[in-house]
Amino acid sequence: MSQLPFGYEIADGIATITLDRPERLNALTFDVYRRLADIFYRMRFAGDVKACVITGAGKGFCGGGDVEEIIEKLFERGTKEVLEFTRMTGELIENIRRVDRPVIAAINGTAAGAGAVIALACDLRVMADTAKIHFLFSKVGLTGADMGAAYLLPRVVGQGRASEWLLLGDGIDARTAHQSGLVTKVAPADRVLEEAMVIARRLADGPTLAHSMTKRMLNGEASMDLASAIESEAVAQALLLRAEDHRSFYDAWAAGEKPKFKGR
Repeated sequence: MSQLPFGYEIADGIATITLDRPERLNALTFDVYRRLADIFYRMRFAGDVKACVITGAGKGFCGGGDVEEIIEKLFERGTKEVLEFTRMTGELIENIRRVDRPVIAAINGTAAGAGAVIALACDLRVMADTAKIHFLFSKVGLTGADMGAAYLLPRVVGQGRASEWLLLGDGIDARTAHQSGLVTKVAPADRVLEEAMVIARRLADGPTLAHSMTKRMLNGEASMDLASAIESEAVAQALLLRAEDHRSFYDAWAAGEKPKFKGR
């Protein structure tokens, strides 16, 4: 793999992605979008990854698309090329959702525009008490429905909050984000990554097959009726009831020991 425009490492089952343009608030470029989408696609088949954390270098998480590197250049492109770009940005979000490992956003600072949607696409979010999240598309004359935001946000915080945030584009502070269920945990800025890694470690050491199936079901059931969802869960649970991890839990429980999960 050629050198990536962001940090990427895997250690003891946890992949860490660090957006690394701190002088630009980790703003995204065409190349960063493309390479992030590819990384998350490949992660679906990476046997050495059990959980993933994404964060930003410096004081920000991600300020969205770089105005000079992306916005200015898009004015020089035709509609076909612009559509290719917007589809690529959506591909990144879809790949985050489709990777069947838990993905945790460590929001160490401002998450704006595309950065807010990347954090939203993650399964869990740890946010600095000094940070803000901005779904600011409407403030710059664009639809708030970008990169899947209008699909994902109502499912996390409800239609009312999603309408408020996507229409007005105002910043969401950590307290409001936590109270609304947008973030899992609030931490001091210098401990955000540490707290996110604690969660990632817990997930990586747990029954990863169960985590994968849970994420698949959460994604799949969003468009199902109740009867279809119940049947899908019945089939999924029957498979997990026959899996080695569940048997390991039972044997350990019977012996008064702690289970050792193997992800199968």
